[in-house]
This record gives sequence, C-alpha cells and structure tokens, in this order.
Amino acid sequence: MSTRRRKDAAGDGAHAERKRALRRAVWEALREAHVARFPGARGRIPNFTGAEAAAEHLAAWPVWQRARVLKCNPDLAQRPVRLAALRAGKVVYVAVPRLRDELPFLELDPAALDPRDLWAASSIRGAADRGRPVGVDELRKIDLVVCGSVAVDATGARLGKGGGYSDLEYGLLRAAGVLTARTPVVTTVHPLQVRRRGQIPMLAHDVSLDGFALPDRMRTCDRTHRRPAGVLPDALDDEKRAAIPCLAHVEARATGRTPSRSKARSTRTSGTTRTGRASRTSGSGGTSRTSRATRSSGSSGSSGASGARGSSGASGSGRSRGGRARRGGAP
Repeated sequence: MSTRRRKDAAGDGAHAERKRALRRAVWEALREAHVARFPGARGRIPNFTGAEAAAEHLAAWPVWQRARVLKCNPDLAQRPVRLAALRAGKVVYVAVPRLRDELPFLELDPAALDPRDLWAASSIRGAADRGRPVGVDELRKIDLVVCGSVAVDATGARLGKGGGYSDLEYGLLRAAGVLTARTPVVTTVHPLQVRRRGQIPMLAHDVSLDGFALPDRMRTCDRTHRRPAGVLPDALDDEKRAAIPCLAHVEARATGRTPSRSKARSTRTSGTTRTGRASRTSGSGGTSRTSRATRSSGSSGSSGASGARGSSGASGSGRSRGGRARRGGAP
C-alpha cells in the first residue's frame, strides 16, 4: 500500500464516505442539541453531557465489577470511566498517542498511586506524568476494553473518529496475547450517538462492542460482527506501520519469527521514543524527565462532576514516581 495515499482508516470508496458522513451528522446533532462539551465534538471522540452518569451505569455492570485490569482510551469523554476504575482499585492501561513510543502504553496502578492523585491521573496529562511506561510484553492480562466512540448501534457496530488507532490497539493486544476473542469491549455514549441497525459500515479490521453505557442505563449488544484476531495486513499503510516501533516485534512474535535488524531499525525514530525523552532535559527549565519523575507532586486537585473540563492539578502525594514504579504480574 503506497505511503503517498492518505485516506480514512475505514478504507476506500463508499464505506469510507458513509463513515465520514455519519461522523459529521453525529457531531452536528450533538452541537445542535447543546450536549457537546469542551473541547467540542467535531473531529473528536465527543465529550458529552451525561458522561459521568454513563460511567456510573457502566460501573454497575457485573462484567465491569469482575474486571481487575482495563485498557481504556484517553479521551475526555471517558475520563469518568478511568477515574471510576482507579477508585475501584482496577489497573488501567492507556495507549501513548499513535503508539509512537517503544513503550507504547502507560500503566496506572492504584496500588502505586497516592489516593489523592487519582483524579489527576485520570486525565491525559496526568496519565503521562504518573503512569509507568510499559512495553507490550509487560502488560497484564486485560479483562475489559473501553474505547471511545462517535456512533454505535444495537448490533455492536462502532464508529470512531477516523484515525483507526482504537482498532489498531485492539489488534496489537490480540496479537500479543493479552486479549482474547471473549474479552468484552464497551464504550460510553450520548443517546444521540446511537444509530439504527445497519447504518454503521463495519469492515474486517473494525472492532465491535459487547455493550455501551448511556446516561440513563447500560445496554448490551447483539453482536454480529467478528472482531479481528490481530493487526490485519491491509489495515496499515507503510508510513503508519513504520511509525509504530513495537509493531514489528509483536507481529514477529505472533508468527514465531524474529524481525530483521533492518526492519527493526526502520521502525525506530531517533530521539522520539519515550525512553529517549526521559533522558533529555527540557528546553525551558533544564529539568530532565528522570528528575521530574522522582519529584513529589505538590499541587492540590479536585474531583467530582467536573469531568467535562480539562486536567485538574494533582493532589500532593509526597511519594516519588520512582518509588511507585513496579513491574506488574498477571492478576
């Protein structure tokens, strides 16, 4: 697949256009109903009025209550979900944006966090500051996947914002063996995001849902679409594949091969990995990530229904990141 071709991750032709049109319709419906909250719906997983209530219904679902380890998207709409998981003592994994680091996931373990830090840790910035970067080989077995959605339907069909990374993350974790075909996949949405059956096109790489939580109830899906068992070859162009350092290793391990040195080198981007950034000093204050990681957090934060807003400050933990980090074993 040519790296010159820029297209929706949904694929070519009529399916891609239908998905783009449906996204536009949902974003506009949320805007017109004044239920799209900061930072706006268009081009995003929409943050919606009632996200906190939807998270509460999800947290009351027996499947959620049995889960000990979650993989969750980092979008603002699902921040109440991440906070509920951390407060319930569940380990949460969040992907690094675009899987661009050699350690492409952040582990948030409540046992390694000060309880006053959980609100801050549930934000995108807080996860980056307080989460432990881990490689795919270090992930614990995942019991539940929470993804962000633009649209859903009763058959479990799901539409994302068009980048394809949620489906890619799922395929990567299936290939790595930390997910199975039976691992439940859920989301939280506003009622305006629920579409009629058959309106959402589903392709081979698209991940279907087992349920979705609304502000007034939890709905399970009559799932009809088979989920991918790994990263499908046609789901990525060469440019995206080369920008994901861990992909060659995971695919090689899944097939019993060892990636060639030239291919491994081609997937690494010099000076852009999290490991590389950890040892660089910041241009503004000359403070390295290592020194920041071992510094105690100091500002106070707040929690509650303000999940619609951006990140709050962290509560003072008095504990160093270095002291919190530990390698997680299987639950």
